[in-house]
This record gives sequence, structure tokens and C-alpha cells, in this order.
Amino acid sequence: MEMSNEQLLELVQGLSQRLDVAEKEIAELRKRSDASIPEDVVLAISAAVSAFLGNRGKIKAVKYSRHRTWAAQGRQNVQLHIPQL
Repeated sequence: MEMSNEQLLELVQGLSQRLDVAEKEIAELRKRSDASIPEDVVLAISAAVSAFLGNRGKIKAVKYSRHRTWAAQGRQNVQLHIPQL
């Protein structure tokens, strides 16, 4: 399957356009992941956790994770969990 220079040029231009779109999407995702969580949202989550635990839990720290999805964060927490003996 031989391709002419014109066909190759069209393919390269098409790939360049797709790459530009992908780079814009990545830049937008980075902006979202770098955004801080408002204090009122952290307080609402803390209240929900406290209510779930029956007001027995204490929040000692808040760690911001740079994962794209909640599922990825959950997997990381499960994999990092070390059972206490």
C-alpha cells in the first residue's frame, strides 16, 4: 500500500488537528485538578462523614488527590490500606 505525498500530508494535518484538540482538553483538565476545593464543600463533606460515623469520627487532615475520578481515588486508598493486627 503505497501512499502519495499528498495523502501523507493530509494524514499528518489530520493528526496535528487531533493533537491540538487533545492538548486543549488536557490543559482544561489540569486547570480543574489544580483548582482548590472551597471551604464550605470541605465542611459539608466533613459533616456528612461525621453523621455517617455517628459523630465518633475526627477529621485530622484533608489530602487533595490529583486523580481524575473517584474510582481511581478509591483504588488508591484500598491499595494503600494496611490492616492493623
